[in-house]
Amino acid sequence: MTPDPFILRRAFLKTVASAGAAAMLAGCDRSKPSDGMAKKPADQAATQTGVDQSEQLAPTARLKIATCTEPWRDQPIEDVIRLAGELGFDGVELAHFTIADDVREISADRRREMARAASEAGIEIVGLHWLFVSPKGLHLTTPDAEVRQKAADYIKHLADFCGDLGGRVMIFGSPKQRSTEPPNTFEEGWKRAKEVFLTTGDTLAARDVTLCIEALAPAETNFVNTLDEATRLADEIGHPNIDVMLDTKAMSFMPEGVLTTIQRFGARAKHFHANEAGGKGVGMPIGPNEPAAIDFKQAVAALVATGYHRWISLEPFDYSPDPTTVARTGLKVIQEALAAAG
Repeated sequence: MTPDPFILRRAFLKTVASAGAAAMLAGCDRSKPSDGMAKKPADQAATQTGVDQSEQLAPTARLKIATCTEPWRDQPIEDVIRLAGELGFDGVELAHFTIADDVREISADRRREMARAASEAGIEIVGLHWLFVSPKGLHLTTPDAEVRQKAADYIKHLADFCGDLGGRVMIFGSPKQRSTEPPNTFEEGWKRAKEVFLTTGDTLAARDVTLCIEALAPAETNFVNTLDEATRLADEIGHPNIDVMLDTKAMSFMPEGVLTTIQRFGARAKHFHANEAGGKGVGMPIGPNEPAAIDFKQAVAALVATGYHRWISLEPFDYSPDPTTVARTGLKVIQEALAAAG
């Protein structure tokens, strides 16, 4: 009988994840300089051969599936990581604010425990999202220079936390903490956002972390609503560790819709969130008064066709009937979509 390609892919990826995470466990000490972390095994191989080893895999084999951890926010994060591995995910995207209000409160020992949990589960910690939920008082575009400085400093602390766990992306959504408010203008907010992000670039680079600007719907924020705006902001910042990502819920409300937006920006994107337009988990039943279901076979096929080779991360906002059912359903839909994409 022909082996299931998803079983083979997951076995391979979990072997790589276990090896990489195990090598990292001894290095999760915030007292060490940011640029003192050893390279991951994959990075070492790339340095030695001049080619990123992941680039040699078939397109769909390179795509890995993660779940965000927020739906299980009341459970210990190590338990959530283990559950994600048991369900069949390749990685987890941490909602760090469910672990502590401020990542500076998370000790080096605690960070090692989380990294060890991922290693034992055979999965990866992908990165962080919703960066400014806590601590209170952070804001990107405020005219208050002191608040903006605190925001920039916290992004650097997040980059250290993310790097300590082996994460490679941080998703900047945080709609309330970036919106501009009168009498401040969009142009003033734009200038301030560029300044804040740019000051974090060296720390991001030292930790091998990319900050991804997430365009969000106008109902959520008035600052950066399209991928055209997000890419323009990233381009004007001009730092290799600051770029953009795609989110299917947000793209549902963009002028060009999901498919065209993916086709235009998929090759550039550094991360991908999958969720339904109304906020439900991927593949969950859609009610009569809710936005139409997204065709994830089409969306994933379009994504694969762009050459995208990173993570597809499930990010539901509605956890009904329960987080595990939502995660299991979404995983199955994305796996089937990847299989159909060839």
